[in-house]
Amino acid sequence: MKLAWRKSSYSSNSNEPDCVEVAHTPGTVHVRDSKEAQGPRLALSGAAWTAFLGYAAPR
Repeated sequence: MKLAWRKSSYSSNSNEPDCVEVAHTPGTVHVRDSKEAQGPRLALSGAAWTAFLGYAAPR
């Protein structure tokens, strides 16, 4: 399955190399480092992703 990757909306500067990309599939959120597109990836359940966002969201 080919994943449709998206960059974070906070990564709007195209000159900034430190970006996180996500791809959604049913029941899973995939996360990777945009600098290492073929490198390691995380696969999180929807519940784990939601919990992570609670910590990562700007306050």
